[in-house]
Amino acid sequence: MTPPGTPPRIFSGIQPTGRKHLGNYIGAIAQYVAGQERGEGIYCIVDLHALTKPYEPQELREGLYDLLAILLAAGLDPRRSVLFRQSDVPEHTELTWLLANVTSYGELSRMTQFKDKAGSARELASAGLFFYPVLMASDVLAYQAQEVPVGDDQRQHVELMRDIAQRFNARFGDTFVVPEHRIPTVGARIMDLQHPENKMSTSGATVEGTVYVTDDPAAIEKKFKRAVTDSGSEVRRGPDKPGVTNLIEILAAVRGVTPEAVEVELADARYGDLKSTVAAAVVDYLAPVRERYTALRADTDALEQVLAAGAERAHAIAAPTLADVRERMGVGAPRRG
Repeated sequence: MTPPGTPPRIFSGIQPTGRKHLGNYIGAIAQYVAGQERGEGIYCIVDLHALTKPYEPQELREGLYDLLAILLAAGLDPRRSVLFRQSDVPEHTELTWLLANVTSYGELSRMTQFKDKAGSARELASAGLFFYPVLMASDVLAYQAQEVPVGDDQRQHVELMRDIAQRFNARFGDTFVVPEHRIPTVGARIMDLQHPENKMSTSGATVEGTVYVTDDPAAIEKKFKRAVTDSGSEVRRGPDKPGVTNLIEILAAVRGVTPEAVEVELADARYGDLKSTVAAAVVDYLAPVRERYTALRADTDALEQVLAAGAERAHAIAAPTLADVRERMGVGAPRRG
């Protein structure tokens, strides 16, 4: 569908819940900013997805402003990319219902994230949590995006949205672009500094093992100084060295180099040297973002203006797609002319 040589249209969504951490920044936010150089970026703060787990309404609103300020501070330019709030564009929810009819119960019941998040109380989990992947598919397919930058844990969801697009096209005619995922080769899974077998996350991780984007330098240095390492003394990656592997991956990601280059550079270093080197690199990496964030976050009116302008642009892209879907599915009044 896309002519050769055309810059890709990139879509990704990010939830406004929880304090954003280094894993979010490397795995998602930094990719968003880089995407501005490669193609047409459409980035959505997915507040509707956030409703699928327990939350406080005021915290949701404040978290959304926090996230938007971080995105802008990181270098996401609303003049170059479409940046908006999911609930401001109703095409997402209508398309979700329409696509539900080409999605099977069995597919949704096999989603690993649903099983993990629902846990043993699966019968009590919300229908929204179960339906989450269909809304995610609608988020992307509404904009005919070719590329979806996601973490490795979202790979299954992207495969489902590809299946949904292909199934719809086969039944109703060529309508949707079938998207491809883009997973970073370095830093795709930043792990908790205290429990390097677990992913750094906004929930379920330790505060001591999580580096937040807005942490001050002293807090960052303290967390890396106390980071769990492994037996032995070699600075190298390996399944027997999850702590050291994580530190090497973090340093490689923030410097924009390969883990192999880090291993060569620090081959003769001690663990203490590794920790201090990573801490200094992360402090430098996040410093500009933290400084810009403070000023941006203080002006909620300006943040709402960014969201309103982004929603208008997003609607202009998504509305024709939804009109095509409605026409091909026989929903609503037929087109004239």
